[in-house]
Amino acid sequence: MKILACIPARYSSTRFTGKVLAKDTGKFLIQHTYEQACLAKLPDNVIIAADDERIAEAAKSFGAECILTSPDHKSGTDRIAEAVADIDTEIVVNLQADEPEIDPENIDFLADLLIKNPDYQMATLAADFQHAEQIADPNIVKVIIDCDDRAIYFSRAPIPYDREETGLGEVQQYLRHIGIYAYRKEFLLKITALPQTPLEKTEKLEQLRALENGFDILVGKIKHTCEGIDTPEQYAEFTERYKKRQK
Repeated sequence: MKILACIPARYSSTRFTGKVLAKDTGKFLIQHTYEQACLAKLPDNVIIAADDERIAEAAKSFGAECILTSPDHKSGTDRIAEAVADIDTEIVVNLQADEPEIDPENIDFLADLLIKNPDYQMATLAADFQHAEQIADPNIVKVIIDCDDRAIYFSRAPIPYDREETGLGEVQQYLRHIGIYAYRKEFLLKITALPQTPLEKTEKLEQLRALENGFDILVGKIKHTCEGIDTPEQYAEFTERYKKRQK
């Protein structure tokens, strides 16, 4: 089965413009993500889908294949759909460009979920929370699943609401969504042809488009999580961790 990993990359960012090209480690932020993705065993290829020539030039400098896409896409999934439309592949794995410490084994685990579950068109990952304070953080997405590991809902709010604990219950009641997705290519092209949905626009969570249109999302649970880079402060922390590992 042909599997492609694709990293959507947008230059502009509300909290950290140009973050994918930050280079305090000596490598571009997106280069770290790309190199981690290349360590995964199941994808046949890893490509970058960019909205800006500066990203394309950076990708070229470290040997990555990069496809320049429209700057008008509303989500990374929409950007990936344009990039892979003419590529011969069966499964597309969508990686976040700002997760330079992603575990390659998680990429393989996610792709394998679709291989082993042919009735599903889309899959993603989740993990237990390690710190209770993260549950209330709107930058960290929560997911609730049913008894068959299908997503019921994703939210920036703490879900489920624990009525007896005035909202926030024990940490083990919550699942943290990991922002990586796998799609069958035909489904990816189908879902991105649909308009943005109300909840998707409200929560700013692209995966809600699938749920609002009645499609199932299979959720696989993992142990190892990595922190995405949303702010200059988080990038500085990553840079410090990276430099310590190089000593």
